[in-house]
Amino acid sequence: MLQRSVVAGRTAVFTESVIREMTRLAMEHGAINLAQGFPDFPAPEFVKRAAIAAIEADLNQYAITWGSPRLRRAIAEKTARHYGLSYDPETEITVTCGATEAMMASLLALVEPGDEVVVFEPFYENYVPDAAMSGAVPVFVPLRPPEYTFDPAELRSAFSRRTKAVIVNTPNNPCGRVFTRAELDVIASLCHEFDCLAVTDEIYEHIVFDGRRHVPLASLPGMRERTVAISGISKTFSVTGWRIGYVLAPAHLSAAIRKVHDFLTVGAPAPLQEAAAVAIEEADARGYYRELEAMYAANRDLLVEGLRAAGFRCHSPEGAYYVMADFSPLAFEGDDVAFARFLTEKVGVAPVPGSSFYRHGEFGRTSVRFTFSKSRATLEEAVGRLRRAFA
Repeated sequence: MLQRSVVAGRTAVFTESVIREMTRLAMEHGAINLAQGFPDFPAPEFVKRAAIAAIEADLNQYAITWGSPRLRRAIAEKTARHYGLSYDPETEITVTCGATEAMMASLLALVEPGDEVVVFEPFYENYVPDAAMSGAVPVFVPLRPPEYTFDPAELRSAFSRRTKAVIVNTPNNPCGRVFTRAELDVIASLCHEFDCLAVTDEIYEHIVFDGRRHVPLASLPGMRERTVAISGISKTFSVTGWRIGYVLAPAHLSAAIRKVHDFLTVGAPAPLQEAAAVAIEEADARGYYRELEAMYAANRDLLVEGLRAAGFRCHSPEGAYYVMADFSPLAFEGDDVAFARFLTEKVGVAPVPGSSFYRHGEFGRTSVRFTFSKSRATLEEAVGRLRRAFA
């Protein structure tokens, strides 16, 4: 038996994914999985046909490490069309194995051990492990419910001469907040004042509600050169298992990110990159983004109304496809972990414990997160189970 520890200390600051743990628990108990954010309905037919055609055309070997030329061009054209931002597909766009790898590669490429990274909480669970594995020190700033807004003074106090980057996730997972232009101006001004980067997770950019519009931080004056923007096709085109993400960044930052990406994963799946290019090229002409937004807005309303009718307290999300629900009005005797297990095992609906989205778990002890990235039939059944359980 080995006499010394062989497990790296960097792994001690995080656990396995709580979201994926709840998916396993849902499968074990036959519960409706409203924990993990993947659709239970088919991907768009035109996107699936493109993937099949690419495989049949034998596009099955390695693509260029940083992405197929067609996909990078499609991303560049779509970004210019939607946001007025110009990126060179040859030097400023990198295709990755999902937005998850994009974030990891970006932090490994740009953050030195001991640098500080500002993180809003509640946060997507990957950000803290990403910071830990890159050697960064996360500094947390709360988004306070029910509207999930931040205090500009509190945010400013989180920045220092040691700050290397701020992670900005809008539309936000898990709380559904879409930052306003005024809030983004505050963040941008701090990036300028403290001469630091912004790393933006914009994977839900096309899922926004009630007439809102996603504003990329890179589109603000002086921010393009200091922003690393991350997105992908997983959520927009309901293909979370394809693992196609991408990074938009100035050439000198992209060069570093590409080196890390090369040795992390070599490249994303070649035939699926071809299909992703078709998806992005055709989405606007097909009116796809409008249909996506309308479908998810209806799903949101169904779930939020059902949760409120069952006795939960929750704010209607502005974007993405999650709801943070406060279960304290239900007088449950136990914390969020116990409540999530109770819902999964006894009620048949699996959420995610709220504390998993906070560094200090006491902030999420009376909340759970539900996803509405499911069919209407699935959501209606889930809402029915919850209402019957707490009638």
